[in-house]
Amino acid sequence: MASFSFGVGNARKLAALPLYVAGRIATLLIPRSRDEWVFGCGAGIGDGALALWDEAARDGRTAVWLVGSARERADAESRGIRTVAKMSLAGFWRTARARVIVVTHGFGDVNRYAVSGGFIVQLWHGIPLKRIGLDSPETLRVPARWGRLAPLARRALGVLYAQTTRQIRILPAASHLVRGRLESAFSLSDPQVPVTGEPRVDVLSQGDPAQRQADARAAVAKILSPVGVSRLLLYAPTWRDGDPDPAIPTTGEWQAILAALERHDAILVVRSHPLGAGEYSPTTQSDRVRSLGSDLAADITPLLPAFSALITDYSSLAFDATLVPLPLVFLAPDVEAYSRRRGFYGAYHDVAGEDVAMDWMGAVSQLEAVLDDPGETDRRLERSRALSERVHAFRDGGNTTRVYRTILAGLARDQAKGRR
Repeated sequence: MASFSFGVGNARKLAALPLYVAGRIATLLIPRSRDEWVFGCGAGIGDGALALWDEAARDGRTAVWLVGSARERADAESRGIRTVAKMSLAGFWRTARARVIVVTHGFGDVNRYAVSGGFIVQLWHGIPLKRIGLDSPETLRVPARWGRLAPLARRALGVLYAQTTRQIRILPAASHLVRGRLESAFSLSDPQVPVTGEPRVDVLSQGDPAQRQADARAAVAKILSPVGVSRLLLYAPTWRDGDPDPAIPTTGEWQAILAALERHDAILVVRSHPLGAGEYSPTTQSDRVRSLGSDLAADITPLLPAFSALITDYSSLAFDATLVPLPLVFLAPDVEAYSRRRGFYGAYHDVAGEDVAMDWMGAVSQLEAVLDDPGETDRRLERSRALSERVHAFRDGGNTTRVYRTILAGLARDQAKGRR
């Protein structure tokens, strides 16, 4: 069942317009500090925000993490991170006073009403395959019941969205290919979208590959214990903006999945999207299928080396997994409808290949080939490496440092210009 949709979210934003106006007036009157930073992340304490936090902390920056739940507060405190409730008066004040504001999903990662005038760093949370932001009609969707008011509301949202995103000072891109997508989606210019690589994936390039795999497998085993020596397969379907997930297996497909997992001593780990979890419970109870939702692991990226393959449809995890690299199996039963409604950057098959599975029977067949045939594994690994070459300009573990230096350079230019 989905927990969020663009229609519901946009209706709330329009209803909150007086608060945005009040916040804008307040930020004109409240002077920003010279060096305070605030951080927030829609996925919890993790992602690129945590990587950049660590870099800033090593450099002695004054910073606080704005949290929206007791879980986030506890996770932050376990890492020694100071927190403030983002929707409290203190959260508004800290956001309004911050020189640098770091987010990964949207301005709601911090106190959304106090971001105007800050040096906003939008780290985003993955290389887009499906269209996002202003490139996707889904971004401006409003409830169907609005009838004749809907076109006017969508136009108003488009204007507000573009005006808001143009406040972003830095949105790091993984490569020049990705840079063009982000500039278009967020209505930004070249200087705002530097090609530095994404901080969130540094963990997949740092240190020894064998050690990364061992550490990731130990972390997964700690969460899903026991896993023994079974091979782990990750399934990560994409959020459907409130619509049912068309890839939930039928009874017959569950039987085929469980039989294949048993034959190959494998465990299917299901990572449903945080905004819309599907019902992935086998019709026959089995410990061969485990759930690894965001409630168990806020950030899946460091865990990717634990897996033997990734099954997905349109998730940006496909691009992340190429850094491991992992064999990729694409399962997209609704690709034609999804393409018409959401759209892709480029052709879907340029990323997924021509052997996209239309159902779980096809996906299981491909998975068994990967698990059985070293030649097939090597072929898919080579496809992953080629895809990585296209979308990742850097694979040296230094993305966070490049982003941090870019922020400092931007702040220095502001100071030289006497900007408030």
